[in-house]
Amino acid sequence: MNYRVVMEAAWLVRDVDTVDDAIGVAVSEAGGRLNDTGLSYVDVNVGVTGCPFCDEPFDSAFIAAETAIVGLMLEMDVFNAESEEHASRIATSEVGGSLRNVPLTVVDVIEEPED
Repeated sequence: MNYRVVMEAAWLVRDVDTVDDAIGVAVSEAGGRLNDTGLSYVDVNVGVTGCPFCDEPFDSAFIAAETAIVGLMLEMDVFNAESEEHASRIATSEVGGSLRNVPLTVVDVIEEPED
């Protein structure tokens, strides 16, 4: 079976003043590290968090003392996996190997239809 695995990563960015700058740096750095290790097929996007009061979505980024934590969503296709768990392990192994010391959690595994 083929699966689309969605992972969330916590990316730390130092010396930034705005959320937009933090997001730009985080996406660029993560994409660069993935591309440098041959994982250019991993999609990198900023995550979305729901407001606890109004439930409106906003970008997953927080700045304090010119240091930001940005929630990134990383997505990749895994082909010929035996199960959702197997696809999840494959994805975390590949991405985790390129993004060492970056917290990484699988948030969704979607079975892709056969072509």
